[in-house]
Amino acid sequence: MREKVIARSFRWGILFCCIAQFVCAGETTAAEQMHWKAVVGAQLKIDDKIPLTWNVYQPDKKKQSNLVLALLGHRYLMLDIKKKHVYQVMPSDLHAQDKDFDSGDLATPAQLIPTTNWNDRDVGPAEVVQVTLGDYGRVLEVELPHMPDMRPFY
Repeated sequence: MREKVIARSFRWGILFCCIAQFVCAGETTAAEQMHWKAVVGAQLKIDDKIPLTWNVYQPDKKKQSNLVLALLGHRYLMLDIKKKHVYQVMPSDLHAQDKDFDSGDLATPAQLIPTTNWNDRDVGPAEVVQVTLGDYGRVLEVELPHMPDMRPFY
C-alpha cells in the first residue's frame, strides 16, 4: 500500500515538473521576441558615404533603446551600444511584418563581428554612433534622432 502511494506521488511530481517547465519555456520565448520598427529621421553612413540601400531599426520597447538593427545593402547588423558589440544577423532570423521585423534574440556570440574605435556622442537633436568594423575595415556611422520632449506642452 505504501509503495502505491509513493509511486502515485512520484508520478504527480513528474507531471507537475513537466507542466512547470513547459509554462516557463513559453514565458522565456515570449520575453525574447523583439519587434523592430524603422527609425524615422535616422541616417547611416559608411566611410562618410550613404549606401545605396540602407535602413535603421530599433525595438519598440524603450528599455531596449541601446539596440540598433542596421540594413546595409543585403547585410543586417545589430549594434549593442551599451556593450559596444556588433553582431551579423542572418536574414532568416528576421520575420517581416509589413515594414517592420520580428525576431528572437540576435545577440549570439557566434555572430559577433570584431570592432574598434567606438565613439558614441550626443550632437543635440541626435545621438551619433561611430564604430570601425573589423571585417570591412570601414567606419560605420549611425545617427539616431532623439525623441522630442513633449512635457512642456502638458
